[in-house]
Amino acid sequence: MGTVTDMAVDELDTRILRLLIEQPRTSVREYARLLGIARGTLQARLDRLERTGVITGTGPFLSPAALGHPVLAFVHIEVTQGYLDEVGDALAAVPEIIEAFSITGGGDLLTRVAARDNAHLEDVIQQLIRLPGVVRTRTEVALRERVPHRVLPLVEAVGRAARKP
Repeated sequence: MGTVTDMAVDELDTRILRLLIEQPRTSVREYARLLGIARGTLQARLDRLERTGVITGTGPFLSPAALGHPVLAFVHIEVTQGYLDEVGDALAAVPEIIEAFSITGGGDLLTRVAARDNAHLEDVIQQLIRLPGVVRTRTEVALRERVPHRVLPLVEAVGRAARKP
């Protein structure tokens, strides 16, 4: 699969991506009408954006809090050398882990954990500590979301940069 660096996102791509983000339940025909372009042109652009990895999915964004898991924590996991892949694979079996990344700096893995309450968070952390290859964990509980997950400002910045001579 391609990467974002394989292609330039131009002004039309930026307009398309903005519409997809702002009006995700609209039809391709309606997007084409709103953009003032042919449906075939839009479909070709969408296909290219998917093929190159700019568009990675279309599903709904779900709220862990609305699913009864309002506690959000970031758990740093230090791993014994040589066990990074095994621990990473084991994390996929823990449903409360909603994201995990290998990182530089303090710790080897950074996970985002959703929990029902603090006691449940402690249970999840204890489960992580018992995984073979985990040396220790460090947990930071999120108090309030300050900037929700977003990509549109980045899309717009890339589009502006593509327009510059």
